[in-house]
Amino acid sequence: MEYKSTRHVKYLCNYHFVWIPKHRRDVLIGSVAEYTKEILKSIAEELGCEIITLEVMPDHIHLFVNCPPRYSPSYLANYFKGKSARLVLKKFPDLRKHTGGKLWTRSYFVSTAGNVSSETIKKYIEEQWVKEDEED
Repeated sequence: MEYKSTRHVKYLCNYHFVWIPKHRRDVLIGSVAEYTKEILKSIAEELGCEIITLEVMPDHIHLFVNCPPRYSPSYLANYFKGKSARLVLKKFPDLRKHTGGKLWTRSYFVSTAGNVSSETIKKYIEEQWVKEDEED
């Protein structure tokens, strides 16, 4: 994965999101799953995010995405879930019967990922004074 840039920022903000339908029902199958994928891709494009990996499983979604740093992880999760729920339920109104009127639960999982480990960053920061002393 490569760093991305805007006029004032160089960044690599990768997030792994996982969320489930209400009552963990197997509702994301067939045309519902395909439409959900399309919707999530269009939402990512709208936000200026790049989907690294997307899997729509029957009872949950995995979304690994690179997004600009102007968006917090909670904003991204809620935006992806909220907009996709509205559009999917609009196209497939019968899903409301299986999920109690709401498509997703309020919960989600999020994890950050990058090219280097936390230990590498910690070591780099701790060695900054050593590097500065060597330059003098």
